[in-house]
Amino acid sequence: MSTLDTARLAPAPLPVDTKKRPRGALAGRWWLYVLLLLGLLAVVGPFLWMFLASIKSQEELLRAPPTWVPESPSLSNYDRLFDRLDFPRYFWNSTFIAGMITLANLVFCSMVGYALAKLRFAGRDKIFLLVLGTLLVPGAVTLVPLFVLMSKLNLVDTPWAVILPVAAGPLGVFLMRQFMQEIPDDLLEAARVDGAGEVRIFTRIVIPLSVPALAALGIVTFLPAWNALLWPLVVLTGEENYTLPVALAIFARGQFQADYGLLMAGSVVLVVPVIIVFLLLQRRFTQSVAHTGLKG
Repeated sequence: MSTLDTARLAPAPLPVDTKKRPRGALAGRWWLYVLLLLGLLAVVGPFLWMFLASIKSQEELLRAPPTWVPESPSLSNYDRLFDRLDFPRYFWNSTFIAGMITLANLVFCSMVGYALAKLRFAGRDKIFLLVLGTLLVPGAVTLVPLFVLMSKLNLVDTPWAVILPVAAGPLGVFLMRQFMQEIPDDLLEAARVDGAGEVRIFTRIVIPLSVPALAALGIVTFLPAWNALLWPLVVLTGEENYTLPVALAIFARGQFQADYGLLMAGSVVLVVPVIIVFLLLQRRFTQSVAHTGLKG
């Protein structure tokens, strides 16, 4: 082949954009950067204030007007936190309860979501509407009935009294159903033609494809389970079963005023596991939001 033929068959070079973006295009969007900076401060500001307050003295915390930078930083609040609280026990209680709640929601919500999204049976849509309707029920309405139920089951003052009432949340069912609806039906039908049962289809096909949604569900379940205060405070009566938020709320109370330094130090310790979980799963969480689209 001649050099001329080779030149004819070679792909044409891509056009090069020689136009320069005018300097005023970026300068004219200064307001966007200001808004982003304000949003960043609104998100990071409370966490920064919480950490700075945790290394202040009680006197400085009560000072008016408040100071932003500690005058004499000290870790005494953290020393008192670990001395006053049986930290390993309370941390284990919180980890066990939050982990079991998250695991239960991942299992049960994915199963219910798959049934509502891909299986055909009478009353499926009505059951889904009933699940959505439970989102409108305030938690305070079910507080007393749940306590009576746990008392009848002899589960009061046990971790299972905190775990069982939230083992499958309606938000998780909704999230998994919406995501699983995007899985092609032809893929599942092909598996059924090959002789696969529903359990095998669910575990071998649906679950691997739903990893982003499971990661998102894990985040939105672990966060409230880890920070829960009202229901564990009601149902956990023995000190050995306290979670970290309950122990912190009880032992940080003073005779005349709360021990704000201890509260801030405990809050910093409480928020660290949540941040770690989110950082580990944030990529999957973003994928879930992008793919789900909240389509009915």
